[in-house]
Amino acid sequence: MSGSKVEARHQHILSLIRQRGYASNDELARQLGVTVQTIRRDVNFLAEEGLVTRHHGGAGLVSSVENIAYTERQVLNLPEKTAIAALVAAEIPNRSSLFINIGTTTEAVARALTGHEDLRVITNNLNVATLLARETRFQVIIAGGAVRSHDGGITGQSVCDMLGEFRADYGIIGISGIDEDGSLLDFDYDEVRAARTIMRNSRQVFLVVTHAKFGRRPLVRLGHLSEISALFTDRPPPPAIRQLLSEHGIRLHIAEAPALALDNKTNI
Repeated sequence: MSGSKVEARHQHILSLIRQRGYASNDELARQLGVTVQTIRRDVNFLAEEGLVTRHHGGAGLVSSVENIAYTERQVLNLPEKTAIAALVAAEIPNRSSLFINIGTTTEAVARALTGHEDLRVITNNLNVATLLARETRFQVIIAGGAVRSHDGGITGQSVCDMLGEFRADYGIIGISGIDEDGSLLDFDYDEVRAARTIMRNSRQVFLVVTHAKFGRRPLVRLGHLSEISALFTDRPPPPAIRQLLSEHGIRLHIAEAPALALDNKTNI
């Protein structure tokens, strides 16, 4: 079966689950005219992409209040994150200042920046700080606060206060979900507060997301697509998102994985 037919089937499954909250494999197989085994493969794929949650005999919505475990997110869509990171790094000139927030995609960006010269990096991500502190050509400033043991994120009012003392050329922001109306969504209120501070104090805001974040609906609202300068992802976004990008003059950069050297840049 062609890739377009498989993708259409995946979209149908996602649409039905979003409408009902849960769908059984048998019901999906009847609606789509395929075998239950085919639906199980589809559900497994969508679950690995972080788009649905597997249940015995079916699939349901991904939680809006709890993210996928950090250890799983580290390896989830890793080639795509690496490709996105390379694309972002190509847009950051030497001798720049930048914020980098919490997230596995932003950590990939930090790794991609290690070949740069004379960067000034402010971060509330302990993993980013540890990685970049080895670079003698960089100055790394870490915002002080409570360190989360599960992912190295640093949050709290003191983080927001310290981040607010800087004005950087670029803000590199990750997010857990982008709704169809352009809302930027995440799971943790304290993490969102820090990210908002970064957005307010960045001359340009680069949002870095894999395709799995489109249509995902965590609980906490960070902001809107109209507030960013550029979106970096690995596949063309859904039509509604593309329309919003066009309306607000936001640059779209698409990196195709696993061809990490490929740079498809689209201005819309």
